[in-house]
Amino acid sequence: MNQLRLSFFASKRPEAQDALPELVRRYGQVPEAEADVIVAVGGDGAMLDTLRRRFQDNKPVYGMHRGTVGFLMNDYSLDGLVERINAAERASLVPLRMIATDIHGEEHSALAINEVSLLRQTAQSARLKITVDDRMRMEELTCDGVMVATPAGSTAYNLSAHGPILPIGANLLALTPVSAFRPRRWKGALLRHDATVNIDVIAPDRRPVAAAADNQEVRDIKHVLVRESRETRLTMLFDPGHALDERILREQFAF
Repeated sequence: MNQLRLSFFASKRPEAQDALPELVRRYGQVPEAEADVIVAVGGDGAMLDTLRRRFQDNKPVYGMHRGTVGFLMNDYSLDGLVERINAAERASLVPLRMIATDIHGEEHSALAINEVSLLRQTAQSARLKITVDDRMRMEELTCDGVMVATPAGSTAYNLSAHGPILPIGANLLALTPVSAFRPRRWKGALLRHDATVNIDVIAPDRRPVAAAADNQEVRDIKHVLVRESRETRLTMLFDPGHALDERILREQFAF
């Protein structure tokens, strides 16, 4: 069997930077274009940065936790990395496509692994109209914002906004408001994974709103379309017994 070709990417955190030369010395380093597996070293931010570079090649990514938040990462160990990767369980993710139109009529397209979010830019609340699969579902939502989250992202910003945790493979998306003022008691909705969500900003000149696909932000938007990017799939690798679906299930029983 040929030696597994690895490409290591480390975040800027000191712990990750300290680990990088030791990993490269022991396992070698090839460019990402030549690698069989990409190893992300750091926290969840390093994992998301690495996954965003996989939209074209879909190479599997194995994370090692040397950062702050490590929900998407495996435990760090210098030993036995090749064996761990060969035994790893796979999780397949489908990102969301955001097409945002700003007040000047310019379109901005980006992919999101966790969520597409809309947030007010000023002290004034946002006013949004929500349409799902060409049927208007909410004529006006007054809020700080709203998001469409994937199962992988349901434990991130979505959970902080009191949205539901979605199991991997549930074929659902979470539509979750951020500090809804009117209707005050609306807690959001669960949508089919193949739903198309259109969100219009009411009075975008007077109540400016920004849209973001994960951390890729567009300001002063008037309309956002969100749907799965079904032609794109990402692959994450997890140690046996610590796969992403198991982590998400455990999170539902955390308190």
